[in-house]
Amino acid sequence: MVPTYIRHLLHLYRNKIARLAVLALFLPMYSHGQEAFQYNLPFSDAKWLHYGFSIGLHSSSFQLKYSDKFVSQQMDTVHSIMPANAFGFSLGFITDFRLAEQFTVRVLPKVSFFEFPVDYNYTDGRIDKQLIEATFVEIPILIKYKSERHKNFRVYFVGGIAPGMEVSGKKRKEQSDDRLLTQDLNLNIELGMGIDMYYPLFKFSPEIRFSKGLPNLLKQDKYGYSDGIESLRMNVVTLYLQFSD
Repeated sequence: MVPTYIRHLLHLYRNKIARLAVLALFLPMYSHGQEAFQYNLPFSDAKWLHYGFSIGLHSSSFQLKYSDKFVSQQMDTVHSIMPANAFGFSLGFITDFRLAEQFTVRVLPKVSFFEFPVDYNYTDGRIDKQLIEATFVEIPILIKYKSERHKNFRVYFVGGIAPGMEVSGKKRKEQSDDRLLTQDLNLNIELGMGIDMYYPLFKFSPEIRFSKGLPNLLKQDKYGYSDGIESLRMNVVTLYLQFSD
């Protein structure tokens, strides 16, 4: 009777017993995994200076504001002026200065390659496609706020300014002045967030950053491209892949 009773209990509670058996099987493995966890670069955050490099992939466009001349329909042959998004990339270096446990100052000199398409749509159906190609040397100066480190991960936020100078403009303007022209100097406000991922030999930090240009980049020209525009300001969204020590 006793064996039959035991078999009956096993049949009633077989699912619970199976769960307990699985738990008993994997609990030692979990404990061992916890003991064997590798805390990468344990002293990295105590260093006051870090170096690295970054690769950026961005989408950029102009934020355009029409001039009073366009709004008042003095330019009756132009139906609209439409900026469009275009993709580009940047290459740069990373220099991080530690201020406190969760704050660093980042100086990130880079070279960025931009394209800014602007279409002039005329009332007769004609489209004049302007493409501004620009190479900027930029030096973002950002404050980085880091969360508490969780094992080999840490979330962070960045914000600051990025002055830049266009270094290919002179060559572009020498080729032809019969086009939309822009200024050579720019200043962006930048905000972003990312994740520090600690590996045994380096730190990998994917980051997304939003840039908003402050100055008006429009330059007056004698062919009338600037007549319908009051201001052009740069908008950029960038995905950075960053590697540092």
